[in-house]
Amino acid sequence: MSVILVFLVVVIGFAGWWLAHQRLLSKPWLEVGPDPLGGPRPTGMPTEKIALGIFLAVVGALFALFASAYFMRMEFADWRPIPIPRIVWLNTGVLVLASVALECALAADRQHDRGSLRLSLAAGAVATVTFLGGQLVAWRDLAASGYLVTGNPANSFFYLLTGLHGLHILGGLVALARATPAAWGTGDARGLRLRLELCVAYWHFLLFVWLCLLVLFTGWATGFVNICRGFLT
Repeated sequence: MSVILVFLVVVIGFAGWWLAHQRLLSKPWLEVGPDPLGGPRPTGMPTEKIALGIFLAVVGALFALFASAYFMRMEFADWRPIPIPRIVWLNTGVLVLASVALECALAADRQHDRGSLRLSLAAGAVATVTFLGGQLVAWRDLAASGYLVTGNPANSFFYLLTGLHGLHILGGLVALARATPAAWGTGDARGLRLRLELCVAYWHFLLFVWLCLLVLFTGWATGFVNICRGFLT
């Protein structure tokens, strides 16, 4: 239960920070004049951003529940920690690069730099696909070493959580694929900025979730959770 509370507090804090940067506290009745981009000044947060915020909260709660189950299950005698393949660390760096590349794409779009925008989008997509490929390699290495899904509860949790995270990454690639054509002038250029903002927020969130999973798998979270339990009890 303490793991769920800690994770939810972090997720709520992340969501609050993100919403605070999306004009949630703006006062449209005090805002006059045209938008600097040439269109009418917005009077509220787009529905897509609200929907994404709700979705991320649900996803965060889901991973928090799995993390709690992970900690409860590891207290049984049959639990044997699974070794972390070395490529997982490389995958982590690649996912960080993907998140940074999409942030650069958004900055390039704001500066109307189409060349940098296209390059950053391509880099982000390639890095994300590379991350997924690296995760498959990690699975293959574990299976070749005898760490199969049914071999141990720790194995099952590793495959389950990394697979669930990978599915959310695939979903993000679908959204990114819908935003990419506009950067080459073949899609809806007016909605490109919004789609980029949504993709950036989604990638940052999935990077945060992955780092939490990495801390979970390596066992670094055990001491932190014990400290949190001391505060909560």
